[in-house]
Amino acid sequence: MAPMQAKVKSVLSGDTLVLQNKNDPAQERTLSLAFVSAPRIRKEGEEPSAFQSRDFLRRLCVGKVVQFNVLYQIPVGVKRDYGTVTLADGQQLPDLVVAEGWAKIRDDAGKKEDTEEGTTLLERLEALEAHAKADEKGVWGKDPKIEVVHEMSDAKAFAETWKGKSIDAIVEKVLSGDRIIARLMVTPTQHTQTIVLVAGIRAPGTKRTLSDGSEQPAEPFGNEAQAFVDQRLLQRGVSVTILGVSPNNLLVGEVRHPNGSIAEFVLKAGLARCTDHHSTLLGSEMGKLRQAEKYAKDNKLALFRGHVSARHGGADEVEATVSRIFSADTLFLRNKAGSERRINLSSVRQPKPSDEKQAPFGAEAKEFLRKRLIGKHVKVTIDGKRPATEGYEEREMATIAYGNKNVALLLVENGYASVIRHRMDDTDRSPIYDELLAAEESAQKEGKGMWNPKPPKKIDPTDYSENVTTAKRQLTLLSRQKKVPGVVDYVKSGSRFTVLLPRDGAKLTLVLSGIRAPRSARGPSDTAEPFGQEAHDFANRRCLQRDVEIDVEDTDKVGGFIGAMYVNRENFAKSLVEEGLASVHAYSAERSGNANELFAAETKAKEARKGMWHDWDPEKEAEKNGEAFENGAADAANGTNGEPVTNTKKEYKDVMVTHVDATGRLKLQTVGTGTAALTELMNRFKSFHLSSANNQPLPTPPKTGDVVSAKFTEDDTWYRAKIRRNDRDSKTSEVLYIDYGNSETIPWSRLRPLDGAKFGTQKLRPQANDAVLSYLQFPNTPEYLQEAAIMIGEVTSDRQLIARVDHTDQKDGTMFVTLFLDAEQKDSVNADIVGEGLAMVPRKPKAWEQRAGADVLAALKKREELAKEEKRGMWEYGDLSED
Repeated sequence: MAPMQAKVKSVLSGDTLVLQNKNDPAQERTLSLAFVSAPRIRKEGEEPSAFQSRDFLRRLCVGKVVQFNVLYQIPVGVKRDYGTVTLADGQQLPDLVVAEGWAKIRDDAGKKEDTEEGTTLLERLEALEAHAKADEKGVWGKDPKIEVVHEMSDAKAFAETWKGKSIDAIVEKVLSGDRIIARLMVTPTQHTQTIVLVAGIRAPGTKRTLSDGSEQPAEPFGNEAQAFVDQRLLQRGVSVTILGVSPNNLLVGEVRHPNGSIAEFVLKAGLARCTDHHSTLLGSEMGKLRQAEKYAKDNKLALFRGHVSARHGGADEVEATVSRIFSADTLFLRNKAGSERRINLSSVRQPKPSDEKQAPFGAEAKEFLRKRLIGKHVKVTIDGKRPATEGYEEREMATIAYGNKNVALLLVENGYASVIRHRMDDTDRSPIYDELLAAEESAQKEGKGMWNPKPPKKIDPTDYSENVTTAKRQLTLLSRQKKVPGVVDYVKSGSRFTVLLPRDGAKLTLVLSGIRAPRSARGPSDTAEPFGQEAHDFANRRCLQRDVEIDVEDTDKVGGFIGAMYVNRENFAKSLVEEGLASVHAYSAERSGNANELFAAETKAKEARKGMWHDWDPEKEAEKNGEAFENGAADAANGTNGEPVTNTKKEYKDVMVTHVDATGRLKLQTVGTGTAALTELMNRFKSFHLSSANNQPLPTPPKTGDVVSAKFTEDDTWYRAKIRRNDRDSKTSEVLYIDYGNSETIPWSRLRPLDGAKFGTQKLRPQANDAVLSYLQFPNTPEYLQEAAIMIGEVTSDRQLIARVDHTDQKDGTMFVTLFLDAEQKDSVNADIVGEGLAMVPRKPKAWEQRAGADVLAALKKREELAKEEKRGMWEYGDLSED
């Protein structure tokens, strides 16, 4: 009889194989090896060496294609074929099994050899058995007995003992695509046979027979999933890493065959779905399973054959600024165009207000997020949208990252948010959902945030502005302090705020001194003053929920406090005035001591025609103040803005440009006695700091406005510097080098006291003077403005220039200059910048520019037109000034 071919599906014992038709795996037959008998594997008790015998044959055959011949059959009972098997390498069974001692010749074998082939085989086997006996091989030896446990009494205890450890195992049966019966070889002589759930996946069920005898049909693709795993794992050696137990007290483990995790292969074939319940058990490995599932979805395989990938508009990463923290899971973001949108963090929820254990942590969680994000630039990716439901409007779910840190993960790690349990088919989830689940589990174990059984102490801030009496009582204390730290809790108008004082556990109403902002509407029926709403919106954008510092000067008639408020160390009243959204109140400005700063800001806003000064006319203002113009010029004593006119005779100075800031403003040193004195001072300054006696740190933390010695980072040299602002947490200061105009932030360890008698500003005034290039208007576009600043720096760096002082601002001393590279004064730096398309002729020249610079403006206009024609700089895409 010609040999037949089949694939070995499994091995029942050391003498019996289950064969599959190569072309139709559903066709199976059982073949026992002729004339031999091996010890039996039985649930009620294995015969000695039964496992070793079967394992020898299993390793040889399972999963391989073999040739077989049937020599005889036993028709009684279960019909079974007996025969021989030839392996791919030519070795034959049962010869090999007998030779290794894993099977004995049957007692009745002599009755079966009714053919010549059978007789020859039997004789050969008898000889092989004799050698195996003599060599004490296999069953003829003394192998240790293997104890097998089929009923696991305490799966949880077993999981605790073996959690995270890999155990070699053999898959005895595949129940479905996500569960197997595995023989766990805990030790060489102790085995445990039990059900193991494949971690991370949920496969459709197979056909089941219920307790009443009825059959429950298989779920779609249930049989296919079972067959897929069966083909790859049945009786294969695998490693099982125990991860935990299921609610039904079954072991959950990661099952790996030589090519990797079986869960990945099942998911990639579309025959299972990821299950979130195992996410915390798998940790980072869950991400690989999600990717495998995504592959099946994208390719519409099996379970996902009708899947439609969710497409959300704006899924790309965009940048925005956090304008307001509504709660620990809801933020308001503002884009570059200034529009605001409400965003919910994907897959996380703030401490539930309805949960008495979580609710007390709501304010703490919100403050945690506010401190880290308010006003910061973040990266946003929209993950999906939740449609409007009763009581809730449509919500955008997004992933927000700040400084390469996922904000939702930061909240969950610190116990200030819980993770939402999504439905299996819910796609609007965070891309790091599994990391969030693991972080939540860790935070719960460590008792962080809202998982702390001890709730935080509730603090109701005392209202210092409750009435005039309370305000007066607190005024004395607050007025003695400088730069009191606070948080803007509410913006009532452009110049009126509710400020929280966390250090004092209090709040107050603050009214900005020195200015008057137009009133905004107080309700739907109220009408705002012109630019009142704009001022209110500007204050909201810049101040709401920001950390601020306040200086209190007085109180008003209703209990409000009058004073200055600093946002990022800048006087916010000045910012309002500069934007044309407030005017200076002369009397209160003089009282506050900020008059010069505020008047300079107002002049700047007027000249730029900003806000309420959009139609400002200097001549009309001068006439209003009783100043007459004749032939377009003011009286010799006063300028167009009511300020003294500088000498009309042009002044020339030899200068060095020591610093160019990002807006194109300059710092100049006037070459002459001042620079000579500075050189001499710096030589003495260097010698002074070489002495160890002068190497003492500041005795107390620096204060804003202090003049100190500061060691510049780039050259490690000491210079005179002024403290701009301090960060007491990081012990750093931003300093301005007063003789050169540049600034940097350095640690307090690089600061030293300045000997005022030898090196103070009374000995030698600061040598860096403020200057602006005359007759120019720089572009608003950051890229071109940066190019302009770079060009100025490159042209003027390390060279002596001639500066023609065209005008000097009488309020702050800023010089408006035209810079020339040499004494011939053919071409100016100002003209070169216009020629390169990096600045334009002012569209609304200042009054002094109109009076004294008509010819200059005309010449610059020609350079500008040429730059437009050649599409240089800001003109490369056309005339941007036409809009």
